[in-house]
Amino acid sequence: MLSILIPTYNYNVYPLVLELKEQADTLAITYEILVQDDNSYLFLEENEKINALSNCFFDVNNVNQGRGNNINLLNSKAKYEYVLIMEADAFPEKKEYLKILVSEIKPNLPIIFGGVSYPLEKPSHEKILRWKYGVNREIKTLKKRKSSPYSFVFSWNLLLQKNIISKIPFQTSIKHYGYEDVLFIKDLKKNKLKIHHIENQLIHYNSECNLTFIKKTETAIRTLNELVKNGNLQYKDTKITTFYRLLYLFGLRKIFLSIFEKSTALLIKKLDSKNPNLFYLDFYKLGYFCLINKNRDV
Repeated sequence: MLSILIPTYNYNVYPLVLELKEQADTLAITYEILVQDDNSYLFLEENEKINALSNCFFDVNNVNQGRGNNINLLNSKAKYEYVLIMEADAFPEKKEYLKILVSEIKPNLPIIFGGVSYPLEKPSHEKILRWKYGVNREIKTLKKRKSSPYSFVFSWNLLLQKNIISKIPFQTSIKHYGYEDVLFIKDLKKNKLKIHHIENQLIHYNSECNLTFIKKTETAIRTLNELVKNGNLQYKDTKITTFYRLLYLFGLRKIFLSIFEKSTALLIKKLDSKNPNLFYLDFYKLGYFCLINKNRDV
C-alpha cells in the first residue's frame, strides 16, 4: 500500500515517525516508514529508536549524498506501490492527515500534493527570515495551486506511485542544497504527469536563523548555476535566471553587480533585522548569481 519516505539530516524525526505510525495503525493499512539519514552527526541516538518500532526503519548513509539522491535511495528500498515523501521538520496539521491522503488515492491520480503551512506564531527576530519567506512565498491557497499545478508544489508532502521516481529519479548530479525540487517538477511536467492538489497541509517548523538561511540561499544559488551551466535547467526556468539574462542582454549586469558588491553588508544587515523585506532577499539572490558569473558570458 504505502511507503513513507523521510530523508533527514541533523534532525530528530522520532516524534514525526511516532505520529505517522499512530495514524497508519489507526487506518489499519499496509505500510512502512523509512528514514534515511544523510551522514549527519546530530540526533543519531534519538533516531536509532525508530528501529524498535514495528514497520519503521532507520539507516545512515556512509557519505553525504544530497537530498535528491537520498530520496532516490529511499524509493529503491520502498516495498509498496505508493510512496509519500515527507520533510523531516514538517508535521501533519491534522490527526486525519494520512486518512485524507489515502482516501484521495486513485489509479488515474499518480501524484498528490497536500500543500504547506507555517506556525502562526512569529519566531524570534533571529529566525524570522525563513518563517517570513515561507509564509509569504510557500503558503498558497488550494485555488491558487490548482490554477498553476506545477508552479506551487514541493517534493515533500508529495504522494506518488513508486514507479514514477524509479523512471524519473531526482537528478543524481545534485550533491548540495537547492533546486532538486525545481528540476524534479520540471521532469514531471515534461512527462505530462498530472499533479492532483488537495487541502492536507504539513506545518513546516523550519527554525533556521537568518544568517544560516542566507548561507543556504548562497549554496542554492551555486547549485542553480551548475544546473544552468550543464543544461539541466534553462534561464527561463527560474525567476532569478530570467532576470539575470535580461540584465545581461541589456548590458546592465556589471552595473547591478557593482551595486550588489557595495551593498552586500547592508543587505545582510537588513535581512537579519526584526522585519526583513523579502525584496532584499530577491535582490541578494540575483546579485549573488551575478557575482558567481562575473567572468562568464551567457
